[in-house]
Amino acid sequence: MPIRLTDPAAQPVVDKVHAGERLSFEDGLLLDEQFDLQALGQLANTVRERRNGNLAFYNTNIHLNPTNVCVYRCRFCAFRADLRDDKAYTFTDDMLRERVLEGRAGGATEIHVVGGLHHRKSFDWYLNVIRVIHETCPEIHIKAWTPVEINWFSFITKKPVRWVLEQLVEAGLGSMPGGGAEIFAEEVRREICEHKADSDVWFDVHRTAHQLGLRSNATMLYGHVEQARHRIDHLLRLRNLQDETGGFQTFIPLAFHPENTELANIEKADIMFDLRMIALSRLMLDNFDHIKAYWIMLGQQTAQLALSYGADDIDGTVVHELIYHDAGAETPEGMTVEQIHRLIREAGREPVERDTLYRRVIRNGREWTIGEPLSTMTGA
Repeated sequence: MPIRLTDPAAQPVVDKVHAGERLSFEDGLLLDEQFDLQALGQLANTVRERRNGNLAFYNTNIHLNPTNVCVYRCRFCAFRADLRDDKAYTFTDDMLRERVLEGRAGGATEIHVVGGLHHRKSFDWYLNVIRVIHETCPEIHIKAWTPVEINWFSFITKKPVRWVLEQLVEAGLGSMPGGGAEIFAEEVRREICEHKADSDVWFDVHRTAHQLGLRSNATMLYGHVEQARHRIDHLLRLRNLQDETGGFQTFIPLAFHPENTELANIEKADIMFDLRMIALSRLMLDNFDHIKAYWIMLGQQTAQLALSYGADDIDGTVVHELIYHDAGAETPEGMTVEQIHRLIREAGREPVERDTLYRRVIRNGREWTIGEPLSTMTGA
């Protein structure tokens, strides 16, 4: 079906996409600010199917947030707590083992670990979290610690980022999530997370991780005080690092949930905004294999629609997620594999279980083995 355009100036962008050409900053602004959502989604779906066909990926995973005590006071965060808050908590080793064994019993191939920066805990405590998980279930892939946390570890140990990452890898770290990126523009960061590690730190940590052979994800938090130019700048900076290292696996646009934060006066992004960001990401990030519709934040129905707006991944079972639920997310705290399959099939896509590194999971009940890289299935 041909794309209908109300602005003739948009036709060169459409032609670029169909020719597989890279889009510019100006192209991105045009897409974000002026393209009709249907036309944007149609374009993004063209790229999505060119790269990943009719497949939609998910994984069987479990979340672990070892502590919510945090030295930072980011205005957008509803998860953090002060040491003496009633809601403050910190996991013991036994609690860690219990969570990991629960995940293993449920067939999880991945455990996703992020949390607060506890000012009373040394780097050894955080290192021990990884070690305990790995020793309890060495077959489960550990995706852990954002650049914000890695930077904190470097600060408290007075050691370089590379040393910190090497210690974590030795303890069992397998890859890194993409959190902490928020919006890279410093004028925005000053308003929403003034004291947090800046964008240069975020890029330095991921660059170093990629140099060490670690794969990682990337994110963008949208729908707060940022503008279109900030979002496009954010995406292009990610694209540049991916050109340099090739270490990013997937990009996850994250919708800001204002409830229970210091920015509660901001109206939450609607489904139109969410789908625009999914589509925009797919079109601008031409060197990323995957765009994820994180159903925990988007909601199941929006994530399902996103599979036709550029997304090819919906994350996974996501048991025990706390950070976004503390911010008011009303989605369930986990989905079964059967529910995920139904969601994907209702969207007209074929569900494929992957591991963290985007290899096919061959499953026999709760037992599983790792098969071929999914790129051999998609041509990506």
